[in-house]
Amino acid sequence: MEDFLERFQNDGFCVIDDFLTREDINLIKKECEEIVQRMSLSDHLTIFSTHEHHINLRDDYFINSGDKIRFFFEEKAVNDKGELQVEKHLGLNKIGHALHFFSPTLRKVTHSDKVKSIMRRLNYEDPVVMQSMYIFKQPFIGGEVTPHQDGSYLYTEPMRLVGFWIALDNASVENGCLHFIPGSHKNGLYQNYRLVRQSLSSGTNLIYEGEKPNYDPNKFVAVPVRKGSLVLIDGLVVHRSDENRSTQSRHAYAFHLFDAGNSQWSNLNWLQVSSSDTFTHLYNFSA
Repeated sequence: MEDFLERFQNDGFCVIDDFLTREDINLIKKECEEIVQRMSLSDHLTIFSTHEHHINLRDDYFINSGDKIRFFFEEKAVNDKGELQVEKHLGLNKIGHALHFFSPTLRKVTHSDKVKSIMRRLNYEDPVVMQSMYIFKQPFIGGEVTPHQDGSYLYTEPMRLVGFWIALDNASVENGCLHFIPGSHKNGLYQNYRLVRQSLSSGTNLIYEGEKPNYDPNKFVAVPVRKGSLVLIDGLVVHRSDENRSTQSRHAYAFHLFDAGNSQWSNLNWLQVSSSDTFTHLYNFSA
């Protein structure tokens, strides 16, 4: 694994090829297929979208998913009556948010020596994995992910947040690869835009604070990658992905870490530590 630090510091992201082997990828896909097969559709038919007007900010299913394995479907996979129009494995947007804890295969991938080595190069004193997702980006119906900074949703003070995004399929412009604004991580959290918890008598609500930023679409750069590649993502770099309009899926495994040794996890974040203790300390965690 070549040194990546200069590229990451300059651009806010970098690509590390061949991070996972073909065997690793096959094991991950097989385990996630089995997780989906065991899932009862009647208990888990919930839609996920990154468009603000489509997010159900009172949805306890999402808010309480941080220490569980839960299932989120594409908007286009469900009709107006709330009925799934395709087989369940073809309608999923993602599975989240504690695969790094409950999936044996993904526990090993997430807490591997390779991941530890990268976090040490980034000078993270006590990196903590707090969430993980298997992302499907289905052919034809895989929805766009609107431009955002991960720090808007996973805020720390000071900001010490990094995402690992690992391609399990080839990711191309046609099937919805990631796009970045290089260097945008150097400008802090734009407009202090955040998704935060709000306690109500009826339960927990989520609201957006700050002004939603507008980003120049001409500044985004497409980053197609081969399967097995890692895209390392600074918590403040602006990124997005388009809809998948192709015949090819764009599966990926993603997880995030913050530095508990040099930053404070916000108690206003949607995701909080629970009694299940799924916030795992990377250097000390036994997979």
